[in-house]
Amino acid sequence: MAEDWKLPRIGTVEDPLRLAILISGSGSGMEALVRHQQKVGCLHTTSIVISDKPNVSGLSKAELLGVTALAIPLPDVSDRLERRLLHEQELTNALENHDVEVIILSGYMRILTPSFVKPWAGRIFNIHPSLLPDFPGAHAHRDVIAAKVSKSGCTVHFVDSGMDTGPIIAQEEVDVLPEDDEKSLAAKVKIKEHTLYPAVIDLLSSGKIESP
Repeated sequence: MAEDWKLPRIGTVEDPLRLAILISGSGSGMEALVRHQQKVGCLHTTSIVISDKPNVSGLSKAELLGVTALAIPLPDVSDRLERRLLHEQELTNALENHDVEVIILSGYMRILTPSFVKPWAGRIFNIHPSLLPDFPGAHAHRDVIAAKVSKSGCTVHFVDSGMDTGPIIAQEEVDVLPEDDEKSLAAKVKIKEHTLYPAVIDLLSSGKIESP
């Protein structure tokens, strides 16, 4: 079934678009976005940062930046599907409690169920460290190096019910050099991520992103 895309409202300086940023680790992309939001005239703000892993450094970074930070780990339930659904219900409760209008996935390593994604279609976004549709999945840099391609980069896309399959909004390229390894490639791509994602969210909050 096709997604029923519904883009968010246009933000204003007086009433900026309210985001939740979902992370799973250090939160470097989250930090770059929140610092970008501190500029005068930004039309979006972060209401809450949520991690599926407790005690990650991204949560403390968010708090230092003055943003509410919350860990929502998976519940201790044996059935895998039940565990995912209970976790996503907790996530939904937190989003509702903070009046979130847009979800930003930034290094969030969980695959969300279609039942969670569909109500947010057009208002949930991800950044992936490759030039999609090439090299989807959790090991993009490893796969890029193994394929011996000359270009990689990052992709901001709408999130749909698949994995890294949503409509592409914007991309930035980097050169992959013969001497690059996963670590050096990741560092180059991350620099691009930290400018591309805020720029796309600026466009979104000003009504300049079209519905898929």
